[in-house]
Amino acid sequence: MIKWPFLPKDAGLDIVKTEGAYLYTRQGQKILDAASGAIVNNIGYGREEVAEAIKEAALNNTYVLPPFLTPEREELLDELRNHWLPPHLTRVHLSSGGSEANESAVKLAIQYQASKGKPEKNIILTRTLSYHGTTLNMSGISGHAARKRGLESYVPAPITVETPYPLRCPLGSFHPEAKDYYLNNLKEVIEHCGANRIAALLMEPINGSSGGAIYPPEGYWEEAQKILLDNDILLIADEVMTGFGRTGVDFSCNFYNLKPDILVAGKGMAGGYAAISGTYSTDEIAESILKAGFEVMFHTFAALPQSCAASSSVLKILRRENLCEKVNPLGDQLKQKLISELGQHPLVAEIRGKGLLIGVEIVKEKEGLVSFDEKEKITNKIVGKGLENGVFFYPGGTGEYRDIICLGPAFIINDDDIDLMVSSLKKSLDHIKTKYL
Repeated sequence: MIKWPFLPKDAGLDIVKTEGAYLYTRQGQKILDAASGAIVNNIGYGREEVAEAIKEAALNNTYVLPPFLTPEREELLDELRNHWLPPHLTRVHLSSGGSEANESAVKLAIQYQASKGKPEKNIILTRTLSYHGTTLNMSGISGHAARKRGLESYVPAPITVETPYPLRCPLGSFHPEAKDYYLNNLKEVIEHCGANRIAALLMEPINGSSGGAIYPPEGYWEEAQKILLDNDILLIADEVMTGFGRTGVDFSCNFYNLKPDILVAGKGMAGGYAAISGTYSTDEIAESILKAGFEVMFHTFAALPQSCAASSSVLKILRRENLCEKVNPLGDQLKQKLISELGQHPLVAEIRGKGLLIGVEIVKEKEGLVSFDEKEKITNKIVGKGLENGVFFYPGGTGEYRDIICLGPAFIINDDDIDLMVSSLKKSLDHIKTKYL
C-alpha cells in the first residue's frame, strides 16, 4: 500500500468503496462512518444523482474562469439565495474549502474597514479554543495549538477572547454567572486592544473539531453581538462544520438570533462529493469594497462548474428528502442513548451537542476534570479501538489537555447504526478504563 508523504507509517485506512453511511476496506472490513469523514457527508455516500450532475457539468463546462457565469454557477446561486442563506447575506464568494473561505472572510473584513477610511482597524479577534483552517494565517489565528506546532516562530500569536465553555468555566462547571464572566472577558479584550483597531471577531457559533460541540451559556451570543455592534466590530461566523443542517437548523447562528456580517460555510455544502465552500456577506460590505476600488481576488478552482453542480444536487436532495428535518430526532435519539449507556461511565465528563454534531469529553478523573497525559494519546487510542469494532469516530479536542470524541454521522442513519455507534464507543472506553486506570 502506498503511504502518503509526511504521514506516520501506519496512518490511514485503505478504502476501496463508500456506500450509504459505510466505508469498505481492501481487507474486506465494513466500517460505519460515525463522523461523515470530517463531518462532511450528510446525504450518504454513493448517490448516483449527484454523480450524474458532476458528469454533465464536466462535459458541459470543464473549467471556466471563476468570475464568468455558467448555468451550473447560476443554479447554485439561486439555490443558496432562495432556500438556504439568511436574507441579509446576498453576496456569495466561492472557494474550494473552509480554509480558503475563512481567508476570504478575513480579507473582506479588513478591506471593508479600510474602505470606510479605517485601515487601522485590522486586528482579527479569535477565541482561545477554535479552528479555522490549515493555511498559515488560519493556523496562526486559530486556538488549536496542536495544529500549528512548528509554526510558532513564523505565525504571530493571535489576540483571543475566552471561548464560553460551561463545563470548564473558571468560576466552576456550569456556574450560574458563566455568561457574565465570558461577556466581561470580551469587553476587557476589546478595551485592552482598542475598538478602533479591531476589524472583526472570527468565531464558531458552536465549536467543531477544537471543542467537540461546545456551545455557550444561554444568552451569550445575543449579548456578545450587541457589544460588537456598539464597537463597530464585524462578526464573522465560521460555520464550515455546522452549516447546512448539521446542528438541526440551516445554520447554527439561528439558535442565537445572530446576524453575522460575514458567514462561512463548506463541508456539507456538497456533502463530500466535491470541493467547495462559500463566504457570504452583505450588500453593504461588498459595495463599500467595490466603491473603494479594492479587488476581491478569486481562487483558480473556485466555483468549478462540476463542484457547483454537485453542491446544487446535494442541497436539493437535502430539501426534497427532508433530511435536515430528520437531524434533530436522530440527534436526540443518539444523544439520549449515549447518555443512557455512557453518562455514568467513569471516563465521561460530558455528552453534549446539537443535532448530529455531538461531543463526548473524556477525562481520567471526573472529580476536578483531570485529563489524561497528552503523551498517552487517549483520543487516538479510542478512535483506533472503534475501528476495530467497526466504527470510525472523529478525534476532537486541541491535542493539549483534553480528549474529545466527535460524532457527526450522515443524516440517513437508522436505529441499528445508532446502536452500533454507542456499543462501539462503550467497548473503546471500557478498554481504556481497563488498560490505563
